[in-house]
Amino acid sequence: MAQGPLSIGSMPPSEAFDSARHRQEKAHLMKRMDRKNGKWGTSHPRYRLLEALFGFNNYTERNMVELGRWRSLYNNVGKKQKRILERRVEYRKKLDDIEELIHTNGAICKSIVASAMQFYRIDQQELDDHMKQASQDGRLADKMSVTQTLKHFVRDWADEGVKERNEAFPCILSTLDMLKVELSEGKPLKVLLPGSGLGRLGHEVANLGGFEVTVNEWSMYMNIGYRHMETYRNRKFFAIHPFIDGMSHHATTDDMLREITAPNAPLNPGVLLVEGDFNTAFNGQEGHYDIIVTHFFIDTARNLMAYLDTIHRLLRRGGRWVNFGPLLYGTGPFVQLSLDEIIAVVDEMGFEFEDLADECGSLTFPEKKVRSKEAGYGFNKRALTRNAYLAQVWVAKKN
Repeated sequence: MAQGPLSIGSMPPSEAFDSARHRQEKAHLMKRMDRKNGKWGTSHPRYRLLEALFGFNNYTERNMVELGRWRSLYNNVGKKQKRILERRVEYRKKLDDIEELIHTNGAICKSIVASAMQFYRIDQQELDDHMKQASQDGRLADKMSVTQTLKHFVRDWADEGVKERNEAFPCILSTLDMLKVELSEGKPLKVLLPGSGLGRLGHEVANLGGFEVTVNEWSMYMNIGYRHMETYRNRKFFAIHPFIDGMSHHATTDDMLREITAPNAPLNPGVLLVEGDFNTAFNGQEGHYDIIVTHFFIDTARNLMAYLDTIHRLLRRGGRWVNFGPLLYGTGPFVQLSLDEIIAVVDEMGFEFEDLADECGSLTFPEKKVRSKEAGYGFNKRALTRNAYLAQVWVAKKN
């Protein structure tokens, strides 16, 4: 896995990923982004893009409000207690340092906005009008989605995320290497990774060689973060302070305030990002993919059965579905299946489970070929809390 630094230099997004299939997908994307395409509303991709730009644009404002709340709460501490706090820990300075770093992060967020506006051809007036309408409607910019995207830079594209990546990626990559030997017919295997977030796994797959990699993500916050990284190459990186949004679970104040740099490895120019809903973004591509990799993905479904149908529809006969992730269902899913129920349904759909190497964990059920592997998910390796899942891992062949 590539983990090394980049060399200095950058290039505009129009030049960074400029293969024929990138140009074709960009043309399709811009058609989907047109206001006249489909029904205008909160689910329209251009509206969701403007919302994400609104969120990143207002990062500083939203976090300064929260910092103001922290300062106001500190005013409730007694004078004698404050003297101790200021003498021993300089609490006011801590808040002042956070303010400075909010502005530092805000500058990166503005840069992300600028990259996105260039890529998607959004002019300032359109964004200003959207933000003005939001203000008139009393609607605030989304703070959580922006801060979560900044943390995903750590998980996917920073040295500090290597532990989490190494708990999942080697199993997936070694499985793909074995499948390449079995499935390859002298041309690259087509691999799709839905729910790719900021895309690191897809780039690691492409780095193996022998794969044509497509990643897919619905969140426009993640997508514009990814588009920002497409403007970087050679040893160029940006610095963020992703842990200043919360006071909990820090061993030291320095841990909370520390700087993280990303990306820590070059993006592979062969990887293609297709934006949109996994269930609809690939309509017309039935049987197109040799392998679909779902990494921390299937439990995000509103309708898990729709995900399963889409995986089956997009895979060619004899193609493989590689899964790695937990079963943490979100808000209001239509159906919530236990692992044994998923196995039964997938079997009914015509998939055949195949065994995996021991590095993918131990068997979950002695008589089945699904394995379990502990995988962390927490973004901050120095935090005083740990969040890990017993991820379920399988390979299923479409018969």
